[in-house]
Amino acid sequence: MRSLKTTLICLALSSAMLTACAKPAANGTANAPTPAPAGSATTEPAKKDEKVELTFYYPIAVGGPLTATIEGMAQEFTKLHPNITVKPVYTGSYADTTVKTQAGVQSKTPPDVAVLLSTELFSLLDMNAIVPLDDFIAKEGNNYLSDFYPSFMANSQTGGKTYSIPFQRSTIVLYYNKAMFKAAGLDPEKAPQTWTEMRDYAKKLTKDGVWGLEIPVSGFAYWMLQTFALQNGKNLMTEDGKKVMFNTPENIEGLQYWSDLAMKDKVMPQGVTEWGTVPSDFLEGKTAMMYHTTGNLSNVKKNAKFDFGVGYLPKNKSFGSPTGGGNFYIFKDIDKKKQEAAWEFVKFMTETERAAQWSIDTGYVAVKKSAYETERMKKYVAEFPQALVARDQLQYASAELSTHNNGKVTKAISDQVQAVLTDGATPAEALKKAQEEADKALAPFNK
Repeated sequence: MRSLKTTLICLALSSAMLTACAKPAANGTANAPTPAPAGSATTEPAKKDEKVELTFYYPIAVGGPLTATIEGMAQEFTKLHPNITVKPVYTGSYADTTVKTQAGVQSKTPPDVAVLLSTELFSLLDMNAIVPLDDFIAKEGNNYLSDFYPSFMANSQTGGKTYSIPFQRSTIVLYYNKAMFKAAGLDPEKAPQTWTEMRDYAKKLTKDGVWGLEIPVSGFAYWMLQTFALQNGKNLMTEDGKKVMFNTPENIEGLQYWSDLAMKDKVMPQGVTEWGTVPSDFLEGKTAMMYHTTGNLSNVKKNAKFDFGVGYLPKNKSFGSPTGGGNFYIFKDIDKKKQEAAWEFVKFMTETERAAQWSIDTGYVAVKKSAYETERMKKYVAEFPQALVARDQLQYASAELSTHNNGKVTKAISDQVQAVLTDGATPAEALKKAQEEADKALAPFNK
């Protein structure tokens, strides 16, 4: 993996020159731009020599020294834009970042730009916190959004407008230990393809001190449930964020399968398995397979002392994974000159070569198709083909669970998933209760 110093040199080049610096380091369609005010119209646009300072909130939800990477990128942006200073503020987890951002919005001191979960779209709109980006996008030309993967844009748009730009995006993938596969008599080059195969593989891989499979529960239980829902044919919510479909036969079957892996087949831990524990267990040889974000790919690549594989999530009726991760949002109650500067920063951070390098450095999926045509990415995936799995799985990916009153809705389903995996509640009982609680939370938006 390239050094941070080399990365910073590459990032300092202009867009026209970036293609020469090619040594690698380590479901909807975009809507036509709709004119909309970018925010407060009372402030004049920034003059070329006017100094602007931006406060940038960002979370980290994967392993690795990403704080230094983010801060280095912000410094390079300022070198290329001497009149704009970006102050990155590491705000903890996604949940922590959301809380701090909401507090800032309520006190009329929001960040200027932030990376928040793509699923926060409706919650931020309910708070009247963010600006639509269509005026900015229109100035970039009609093809600007077409380079972003449609499945990543699905959580960015509603009502014919675009409110966020994909940045650190992911899907869930299956990681597996090839040595353990070989020892169990399994093909180390072939991940399980179906729910039945995954159960069979996990049984063969489970032994004293080693689980066959781990799936994290804390923090993102709804996200993991969504994999089983999509693999059984349907997503959990409507596109307008006003309704959820938790209590369905397909979802009961999916949750029952997940529960049985722990309670009946005993191939994975019972109860709440922590988000951060799962990759640690995988790296330490305590589990042979794990469900986790592709955002942990570079961390696993760097720290695994064994050969590992990456595969699509196993299917039932079809392959499927929700997308995940964070997008850039620009806030409403700030000067227009700051909004314009923030847009320049968003463009910089998602530029083709930079998106490629960010993917290499982190394991997140590069959000632009063109990133995979760069020389640095071509060379990287030739040496490390596991990096293409999450990108290729996007053809089966769907929008992550996102609704109005999103916090209460996701808590309703996550709490009930935990009740099944921890307390032995039946999937039918749990999903009925989750549906009732979510319907109550969404009632004000369906009048």
